[in-house]
Amino acid sequence: MREKTLKLIITFHTTAAAMAMEKICALRGLPGRLGPVPRSVTSDCGIAWWADPEERFLFETGEDFPEFEGIYEVLSYNS
Repeated sequence: MREKTLKLIITFHTTAAAMAMEKICALRGLPGRLGPVPRSVTSDCGIAWWADPEERFLFETGEDFPEFEGIYEVLSYNS
């Protein structure tokens, strides 16, 4: 049986904002990836940034990140 782990999900109003998050995180060497928004969370664009929950403070306080819709912590299967 696959194990679920807690993941940080950052949702965006637009696909452009999600893509900007991917670019900024790649330039800074921050872990994470783009992925679909889980069914338990709603989003305007359907794309979210997935990261470890330990990184939440970094994303909440960072000034150069694109505007996001919300930050959630969700149990998800490892991929």
